[in-house]
Amino acid sequence: MRRTARSLEEPTRRDAIKYGGAVVGGGLFAGCIDDPGSESTSGDISHSVTMEPVGTVDFESVPETWVPYTGDYADMGVALGQGDGLAAIGVPGRFGAHLYDDLPGVSVDKGDLTELWQDGTTTKELYYELDADVHLIDPNFMINRLEWSRDDVDEIRDNVAPFVGNTIFSRVYDWHDYADYTMYESFEKVAQVFQETDRYEAFKEYHDEILADVHSRLPERTPTIAVLYPAGVPPESFHPYLVGSGTQSKHWNDLNVEDALAQHDVTDAQAGGGEIDYETLLEIDPDAIAIRLQGEITDEYFDSEIRSHLQNHDIAAELQAVQNDRVIYGGLTYQGPIIHLFQLERAAQGLYPDEFGDEQLFDRQQVADIVTGEF
Repeated sequence: MRRTARSLEEPTRRDAIKYGGAVVGGGLFAGCIDDPGSESTSGDISHSVTMEPVGTVDFESVPETWVPYTGDYADMGVALGQGDGLAAIGVPGRFGAHLYDDLPGVSVDKGDLTELWQDGTTTKELYYELDADVHLIDPNFMINRLEWSRDDVDEIRDNVAPFVGNTIFSRVYDWHDYADYTMYESFEKVAQVFQETDRYEAFKEYHDEILADVHSRLPERTPTIAVLYPAGVPPESFHPYLVGSGTQSKHWNDLNVEDALAQHDVTDAQAGGGEIDYETLLEIDPDAIAIRLQGEITDEYFDSEIRSHLQNHDIAAELQAVQNDRVIYGGLTYQGPIIHLFQLERAAQGLYPDEFGDEQLFDRQQVADIVTGEF
């Protein structure tokens, strides 16, 4: 849902709220005080959420409109039944909202979302225009990845709304020297923001049930895998991604794979690692290759643009993963609780077709019922 733009001078109900004392990267408080002339909020639900790196944030009411930057936090909010309040996303093409099409009664139209990454930057003016109630973003991500200053972050925090978030998709950034949250630890924090702990608990219970079933069916020997992002399509070289503890790797960790790239001391692309070509990949020669691509990737596209290219390539055709038909789709970078279930299913089918085949590992209706509150 796109928010109506307002001028930077136009007063809002938030002008009576001051978020003071928070230090980006520290553990101080971001509180709020009422203006003596403001209207009573006796009917609202005041609560606090504590999450590194921002510390404790006080809310005088449950946020209605919200802005994440990455698709993992967008997916968490949707999972908690807050899709109507989602106002923007960093790069829409990296948000797997198309997967919701399989969930009855659940949808997000990315065309209605403001794109935060515009003309090679993300401006403060967009955040003023969106005027959201909360930003589900790690403020250190804004500083270290989007080149905001600390003053920029503090300005938007003080004049628009607080930041609540932790960069969870990767663990390789040297500036991330604070708490590492798992997907579900972060999801629980977001549930506290929206006061939707019942939905969170329902998701966690179902997630644990599915994972227990998958684990019970895995073979004793699991494959080595190389997770790669093509430098171009069709690919001649790749950006390497290690199977680490970040949430981008959760489906691979759930399937107990071994990381062929890490075994050969390859540096993760997000930590400055360079591209690897087919000659290097042949030296590693993993059991399976997972090609990560953003957006909606159909089997037909993957076969024509990736798998067929490797099969017909002079060097790539020598890889055991190619010869054994173990070149599979690697999924999206950003996954929350819904997207993860889809990616776990597709990864399990790709790695272990004899066991999982085309089987649906989770009940679409049951997930939809949690999102829509019918659980």
